[in-house]
Amino acid sequence: MTRSTVPPTPADPGAPDSSGACEDILGYRVTTISLDACLRRILTWVEGAADGKGRYFACLNPHSIETARRDAAFTAALHDADLAVPDGVGMLIASRILGGGIRQRITGSDIFWGLNSLLNERGGYSVFFLGSTAETLARIVERMGKDYPKVRVAGVYSPPFRDAFSAAENAAMVDAINSARPDVLWVGMTAPKQEKWVRQHRDRLDVRFIGPVGAVFDFFIGRVQRSHPLFQRMGLEWLPRLLQEPRRLWRRNFVSNPGFLLRVIRARLALDKSAYKL
Repeated sequence: MTRSTVPPTPADPGAPDSSGACEDILGYRVTTISLDACLRRILTWVEGAADGKGRYFACLNPHSIETARRDAAFTAALHDADLAVPDGVGMLIASRILGGGIRQRITGSDIFWGLNSLLNERGGYSVFFLGSTAETLARIVERMGKDYPKVRVAGVYSPPFRDAFSAAENAAMVDAINSARPDVLWVGMTAPKQEKWVRQHRDRLDVRFIGPVGAVFDFFIGRVQRSHPLFQRMGLEWLPRLLQEPRRLWRRNFVSNPGFLLRVIRARLALDKSAYKL
């Protein structure tokens, strides 16, 4: 995915995704198209209308972008994603500050529920779940059967809980996925581990689309409650989650988000200064 230094003219957020329209936010190419257009684009990959395998999407939010500053492999994984969606109200604020046109948040949950619904409508497709515990995966399989009965769960795999996998462990995961031959691979290892794993192994995976969705596994089975839709509409989805998991999420909200917005403001000032000189 190429990078530009000047944000392009924003496209209609509801327009079909025929041009891959996106805008630059701190060097990352973030899609400007709607959720429906994103899902249509992913569906063409799953259906094989586009060449290639191992396409994946990434959720870009202030915390992920700030984390990537200290992690070169994560930076590469975000840049190489075939689709980068604006996950979080901070991305919408950044777009406004930079004169962009992004007005809709698109989360990993949106992609997960939306794509599974489309696959269920059509029938005949299969998915694989990689990550989390055996107990969680069993509950996912059970709920998939209830919510998406026309989507076949081709397999599940619970990897060891550690920061890095051995070559043998990586090979075992790849072999399990390829043996099942799913159309879609859902990965729930949490960021940035999951994005780096996907980028490292995408070329070895016999799968059309890969979705690193992190906490969505727990949302799906109800282990962790997603914020009420009212909070989501107000851009405050982070608040109830922070109250539920303060030790895990405090840094994201009180360190990453302010640091990200400060860099966005600096980028805007630099653009204004450049325009003034012209």
